[in-house]
Amino acid sequence: MNSRRPGFRPPAPPRPTRLESVVYLRRRILTVAAILTVLVVGYYGVTLGAALTNPSLGANTSARAAEWGRESGLGFMVTWAENIAYKLSPPKVGGEPTSSQFGSGPTAVKVPAGGHLPAPINIVSPAANPLPGEGVWHIAGRKTASGIPTMYEAFVRPDAVHTSYVVGAVWMDPTLLKAQLYSGSQIPGGGPYKFTAPVKPADSKNLVASFNAGFRMKDAKGGYYTQGKTVIPLVMGAASAVIFKDGTMTVGKWGRDVYTNHQIASVRQNLVLIVDNGKSVPGINSNNASTWGATIHNAYAVWRSGVGVTRNGAILYVGGPSMSIADLANVMVRAGAYRAMEMDINTDWVTFSSFTGPLNKVTTGANGKSLLPAMREAPSHIFASWWQRDFFTMNLRSNQTVTKAKR
Repeated sequence: MNSRRPGFRPPAPPRPTRLESVVYLRRRILTVAAILTVLVVGYYGVTLGAALTNPSLGANTSARAAEWGRESGLGFMVTWAENIAYKLSPPKVGGEPTSSQFGSGPTAVKVPAGGHLPAPINIVSPAANPLPGEGVWHIAGRKTASGIPTMYEAFVRPDAVHTSYVVGAVWMDPTLLKAQLYSGSQIPGGGPYKFTAPVKPADSKNLVASFNAGFRMKDAKGGYYTQGKTVIPLVMGAASAVIFKDGTMTVGKWGRDVYTNHQIASVRQNLVLIVDNGKSVPGINSNNASTWGATIHNAYAVWRSGVGVTRNGAILYVGGPSMSIADLANVMVRAGAYRAMEMDINTDWVTFSSFTGPLNKVTTGANGKSLLPAMREAPSHIFASWWQRDFFTMNLRSNQTVTKAKR
């Protein structure tokens, strides 16, 4: 007869107490957190290590680390660190630069009238008491085959407070020079491009100057158009450096001074105008991050650069240390700007190089000279394949590279 008694069952394990459940859950969370930390730290460690050896991210490790941080979504931390560093070590107040910092070389040559713009008028220094040679324009870069200057440089102090610093200004004649925008794999991205670093030997033969473009596109609050392609949609009202198909360059407000037409070759936008109608724009002294960009406080006196156009169409570049955005606008107005825009800022990204040497001969970095000795990127950077940012060049127009036969 079969028994209906149930078989033996071992007693159920005791249920974990609430405390044991909490401890177990905490261990799981800590384990997952530890794994994620190792993965994140490992990833950032590898990418940071690669960035610190990448020359396209800056001339030194601090600049490269900052660029890595911005690329890795840590831009807010980089800006915070830059602001703290600035407050701990602000620019020097007072003092005087040496006279050699105001340039040298000829200030004028006898040239035939007509066919080019008249030479610029000397700059009145923003400093209270101008020093000898301050603001005087000196001939720079290659001349035309007929000996006509294409470019002048002048040097002034940025304001009446930081009087030991000197910034450079450059005046360029678009009737003798043609502009070209070179696009980068990093800025704006979206290539490949016909005109990108390195500058090709054939395009260097009559190179006169090169200079930096603007912010990273996510900070520029504007668009980018080149070679028949809208890389980033253009923004109405944005400050725009525009190059036409004939090589002429101008600066203006998009949709008012310049607008879409079949004659445009390139448009590089960056924030809004800082000079309009020959005056600094209203509100330039306010530290408005929504208007002027949040890269670093605009009241801070740091390395800045700008590009502008005069009433008669000459192109101006200003770059150097210890300038607020208001200082930059003021220097550009004093240099003759009718409209102007801020371009890139901080020491590693403010670059202007002039080039000399025989006409119709290949140019290299050895033929170049930086506008200011403290500019970190040597003139050779535009001839390097690792350079990933956009920049502008100025070359002699083809009709200025040979001497016209006398009748």
